[in-house]
Amino acid sequence: MAHPARWWRHTPDGRVRCELCPRTCTLREGQRGFCFVRRNEGGHLVLETYGRSTGFAVDPIEKKPLNHVLPGARVLSFGTAGCNLGCRFCQNWEMSTSRRIDSLSAAASPTQIAALARRERCAAVAFTYNDPVIFAEYAIDTAHACRAAGIAPIAVSAGYISAPARAEFFAPMAAANIDLKAFTDEFYRKVTGARLEVVLDTLVHVQASETWLEITTLLISGVNDSSEEIRAMSRWIVANLGPDVPHHFSAFHPDHRMRDRPPTPPHTLTRAREIALECGQRYVYTGNVVDPDGQATICPSCQSVVIERDRYHVGARNLTRTENGAACGRCGQTIPGLFFPTHRPPDARGVRLE
Repeated sequence: MAHPARWWRHTPDGRVRCELCPRTCTLREGQRGFCFVRRNEGGHLVLETYGRSTGFAVDPIEKKPLNHVLPGARVLSFGTAGCNLGCRFCQNWEMSTSRRIDSLSAAASPTQIAALARRERCAAVAFTYNDPVIFAEYAIDTAHACRAAGIAPIAVSAGYISAPARAEFFAPMAAANIDLKAFTDEFYRKVTGARLEVVLDTLVHVQASETWLEITTLLISGVNDSSEEIRAMSRWIVANLGPDVPHHFSAFHPDHRMRDRPPTPPHTLTRAREIALECGQRYVYTGNVVDPDGQATICPSCQSVVIERDRYHVGARNLTRTENGAACGRCGQTIPGLFFPTHRPPDARGVRLE
């Protein structure tokens, strides 16, 4: 259904300019933006996927991936159609490049989604599969409905969003996992059609807000996996976001328009994790591979395992609930995150989810 869009203005020549993302698509009557789901209708910008989901799934929260948010929780995941990036390696390209909005979608209002999450015993709702930035109005309304129902809203995003929209989009989110796809602007321009600087600005904004932040980097052999690039990325994260932001290095598999590249070998992820730890990041994980050691949460003080994981299965925990959050059960070191439904982390990031 067409829904009035936000973050746009009229131009002197009678067109409308979308200002949701840095592409600032300028559209004539009936014309769609790069994302395909925002259109000029009668001289006003509308969102065509409001209330239209391309399907729901109940996932473990570790699949998002989020390792410092409600470990082992069930999450109701959904997306829509379209995307404002053009990643050649997109792992959800059937949805992100879809032009069949109606045939692939089912109606679902924000309150219906919140009710479904409660019915399915989910602690959170994740906006995922395609990028929720392009259905920001729908995501924001659904996030508020989820909060009213005691459900944590989570954004899984590439972070390619304009400064004016950024604050409003992330404000109602309890947590976000943002892709840092590489650490060169050349990669972003040639492989995703976006720009690195915008994503870095988004990461800084979210980390300074009350939304819990985690980062994912999909490593592609020979493209963005050099030791030099990983080292530069890790040093930037520590210097600009701090050492405690969890960072997930995930394995690529051939898909979409990058089927000529091999799957990422596990040793590449292990090397990236070691480099990031050497650079001062405290919580670094491997993903899309079998690697219990690389997926466990380790106390940075005593090096004991506080949460065991094997892919999406959460094993033994040695995490103690404290007045301000969570701590290592062995030495008492604070472990930042939203580990329990009703706590605030020590630095006030996050919100109460009861």
